Amino acid sequence: MLDIGRVQLIGSRGMFKPADLFDLGQTEHAALFAGCEFAWDALKRLNDYLKDHCQPGSKGAVLGQAHMGELVFLGEGTVVEDGAMIKGPAIIGRNCQIRHNAYIRENVIIGDQCVVGNSCEFKNAILLNRCQVPHFSYVGDSILGYRAHLGAGVKISNVKLLPGNVMVEHNNKIYDTGLRKFGALVGDETDVGCNAVLNPGSIIGRGSVVYPNTAWRGVLPPRMIAKNKAQQEIVVRLPPKT
Repeated sequence: MLDIGRVQLIGSRGMFKPADLFDLGQTEHAALFAGCEFAWDALKRLNDYLKDHCQPGSKGAVLGQAHMGELVFLGEGTVVEDGAMIKGPAIIGRNCQIRHNAYIRENVIIGDQCVVGNSCEFKNAILLNRCQVPHFSYVGDSILGYRAHLGAGVKISNVKLLPGNVMVEHNNKIYDTGLRKFGALVGDETDVGCNAVLNPGSIIGRGSVVYPNTAWRGVLPPRMIAKNKAQQEIVVRLPPKT
């Protein structure tokens, strides 16, 4: 019989270093993570990194009317659709789709062959190659791994309701991230189902799945599934009164 508790413990021993969660060969910005003890530390460097490395320009195409800030780079083959707003600083890789009404705010790096969808908002975020966020999502102060996918309506919450830094609790130990705003680390090849919420300080291990409508908090080890088993009730529908 499979011992789930043992699997979780083994799978979660290494969870917070950049290489535990992300294939850094799937980003041209691996230097952001160099020397980081915890992967979330890369978010602290993002503003300065973009100041030093963002060389504005476009090798892509803008369809219709889209707002492009002064500090934005578009890679070859990338298409920005009508109605998108890219404030910058932002570096967007090759062959990406930036769809209608996408809102890319300050300090965003998007890798190659990514999809940024309709009515999705990004702020202080890093997306590795082939990441897909296609519909109605918010991604703030977060890192999404290679081939990570967020279903429609997924929200990554990045601020606690109470004052103070975001903490990560794991194996009876509390880690102070040093960040007042920190959403999630979403590992390579993960899937987060429609309308799920990842609460501040969430860590989702490589290849894991979060079911739709789940409000997740904490650390999900690699290759695990977080299921939402909310009970449903079925009752008789009474006929309308005449």
